[in-house]
Amino acid sequence: MNRPEIHVEFAPELHVFVPGERRAGATALRTDGASSLGHVVESLGVPLTEVGALAVDGREVPTAHVPAAGESVTVRPVRRPQQVPGAPLRFLLDVHLGTLARRLRLLGVDTAYESTDIGDPALAALSAAERRVMLSRDRGLLRRRELWAGAFVYSTRPEDQLTDILDRFRPDLAPWTRCTACNGLLRRATRDEVADQLKGGTQRSYDVFAQCRDCGRAYWKGAHHEQLEAIVERAVSGRTQGG
Repeated sequence: MNRPEIHVEFAPELHVFVPGERRAGATALRTDGASSLGHVVESLGVPLTEVGALAVDGREVPTAHVPAAGESVTVRPVRRPQQVPGAPLRFLLDVHLGTLARRLRLLGVDTAYESTDIGDPALAALSAAERRVMLSRDRGLLRRRELWAGAFVYSTRPEDQLTDILDRFRPDLAPWTRCTACNGLLRRATRDEVADQLKGGTQRSYDVFAQCRDCGRAYWKGAHHEQLEAIVERAVSGRTQGG
């Protein structure tokens, strides 16, 4: 039986996932005649979490479309800002994205994070159970069918990771309202309430404190506050400029 030949072209934003020979224009590909277009795209290395639309001969089709011989397929990237319907926007990050998790929490974004490797099946199940967008650089994890939603983190640099996620999803920001350690909400606290976590110099130098409602961790404007303030200012400024 002859295998149908189709032509597939990927948007430049998706070239990071495909082999070099498939990056320049449309390339010919033979399919088995039964697999869905979504399966074909994933078999070429592109997670469907990164695909915004699939067009066949100029018309949009669902991922379930079975391509026929001679069809020309265009694979487009996710539209930004990306809408995630059906639940409040919140995230789940894998073990490799701890710095990004802390920075998202610093900005008040609801961000769960697994500091140990619990495995792809467990992460996917947690994403579905809590309806969180899974953020990862693991393509295999993002291809798991039980995921509720997911997104590939393109950069290895935390600064660029944060910028990209904020641009892609445009979450509401509420800086200084979440615990960077556990994601719990913060409340104002008195010096006496957090005295057991303070050293002598801290007790004498500061009088404004916050405390996590969940884990009890205390916060104040310590030695690293200027660095954290700069992260917040860049994020808020970028949001204002970006609209």
